Amino acid sequence: MKLFLSLSIALTASSFASAQPNFLFLLSDDQSWNGLSCEMHPEMPSSKSRVIETPNIARLAEEGMRFSAAYSPASVCAPTRISLQTGKSPAQCHWTKAAPSMRAADGFKLIPPQNRRGIESDEITIGELLQSVGYTTAHYGKWHIGGGGPDGHGYDESDGDTGNEAAAPFVEPNPVDIFGMGGRAMDLMEKSTKAGKPFFIQMSYHALHYPEHAPADLVEKYKQLIPGGNAKEIGRSAMSEALDQGVGELLERIEELGIAENTYVIYMSDNGSSTKGVLSGGKGGVWEGGIRVPLIIRGPGIAPKTWSHQRVVGYDFYPTFCELAGVTETLPSTIEGGSLTHLLRGEDKPVVRSREALVFHFPHYQGDTPHSVLLLDQYKIVHFYETGQTHLFDLEKDIGESNDLATQQVERAAAMGNQLFAYLEEVDAQMPEKNPNYDPDNPPSIRKAKKGGGGKGKGKKR
Repeated sequence: MKLFLSLSIALTASSFASAQPNFLFLLSDDQSWNGLSCEMHPEMPSSKSRVIETPNIARLAEEGMRFSAAYSPASVCAPTRISLQTGKSPAQCHWTKAAPSMRAADGFKLIPPQNRRGIESDEITIGELLQSVGYTTAHYGKWHIGGGGPDGHGYDESDGDTGNEAAAPFVEPNPVDIFGMGGRAMDLMEKSTKAGKPFFIQMSYHALHYPEHAPADLVEKYKQLIPGGNAKEIGRSAMSEALDQGVGELLERIEELGIAENTYVIYMSDNGSSTKGVLSGGKGGVWEGGIRVPLIIRGPGIAPKTWSHQRVVGYDFYPTFCELAGVTETLPSTIEGGSLTHLLRGEDKPVVRSREALVFHFPHYQGDTPHSVLLLDQYKIVHFYETGQTHLFDLEKDIGESNDLATQQVERAAAMGNQLFAYLEEVDAQMPEKNPNYDPDNPPSIRKAKKGGGGKGKGKKR
């Protein structure tokens, strides 16, 4: 099926070559919703950093569209990455955790499921679809989903089957390979432009990992800007500005090549992080802090200084890129994303997907105990598997998820819960199971995982 699809799409490639746009997809790692120097919501000053300076990304935002309600597919990295490649949710991919899950011997009340550890060969990736309509494709930086690396999954150039460890050797003046990746991307942009071919480049940055590798001058700068800050906070702030410098070099090269008018530049994070009390939670939990992320898009037909407040999710890019690139074949029936092209044109209508609600499934111990989320309209439920409790929030009025409405709107909470469980059953999602070794009189150390079960996990306000 995969070979047939690739061959059939390839027959149409020449008819789109003249009009096909370029794509530069910039994916940061562990960057919070308010981790940039530009706001992610026009009515929330706290939706930007009070200290971090990212002038190049801020300029990109001014020149394009910002999305105030953008979500990563997962609150940790690897599930987001396979979701971006396949257009499917992590729940459907059976990949909902980055590191190995807890096992019975760890002593928690539930045994979380184990993940797939490599993208399978029969997955039809966005790289393969774009290759088949004439694109030069490249994936630089952190792949982190195995399967032999990007080269066997639709990418002409890559850095190989990399993970977090690949960033460790890179220190100043090329911290976590920010500028090395940029150099390779600029070379490919120039080569493709000269050849008259459109390009798709995914820049999967390692930053903000290894904050101890941040440039010394920027570390000193943020020591002054964050008096009393710890080394990690200062290093991550410095690394954010270094990443911005790398983005600035790419934007400048696009201008020099004269391709800005035909190039979409997308900036997004692979998952959220602590927002210091603005949003609840952080990485490893599907409270808003873990999954709401910065998203900026600049490109053909996008008016500058514009906003979209429609809910979008990372796997929406799969059908979006296909539509913009001129892929005419029917996409795999398993994809869950919907095209964002109408939003980019300024049409303020919800994204049309195979399902109206969005589900985020995290049946693991990390930022909290195992839990899942369903978002519908302005409402969000959070269901915990240890206790069976379901919490309900109105995100339009309560973006910080501090006012639980479950006991006030019992029918709504129950109906949304039924939708959540029906979806998880439909995609055969992996679920946590009771642990026969659990001893309530001798619970595991809190160091193994933040306890919660009823919404008291990492960063949760009560």
